[in-house]
Amino acid sequence: MTLESKDKKSLSDIRMVKAYEFLEDAKANFKEGRYKTSINRSYYATLNAIRAILILEGANPQTHEGVVTMLSLRFVKPKILPVDVVRKFKILSSKRTDVDYGDFETIEKTDAEDSIKIAEKIMKLIDRTRKKIT
Repeated sequence: MTLESKDKKSLSDIRMVKAYEFLEDAKANFKEGRYKTSINRSYYATLNAIRAILILEGANPQTHEGVVTMLSLRFVKPKILPVDVVRKFKILSSKRTDVDYGDFETIEKTDAEDSIKIAEKIMKLIDRTRKKIT
């Protein structure tokens, strides 16, 4: 898919709105004591934020692994974003996999709280960077 610059920006904006909606869902689930769902939503909030910045570079990976690879190549390697973004995103990914597929996972309130904090930090950094490059 080849998009014009204005279309990339529009799609990026749509994805970022979705990311913030998922973050609000994570917080609402947290308040209701649904920690597994909160972790899941924190991960997807961050995934959508990353997809929002990637599309500005014309990258539209179809897999979760592809998102990590493209983020590393397009933004971390050229030092636009710190490597810590990838490391923290992988932590969220691991937690999300545990809660979605683990049969015996015990999730504490602090696990969900940490996931929300990680998501907020990554998203703020990505959104600031995204606005600078558009």
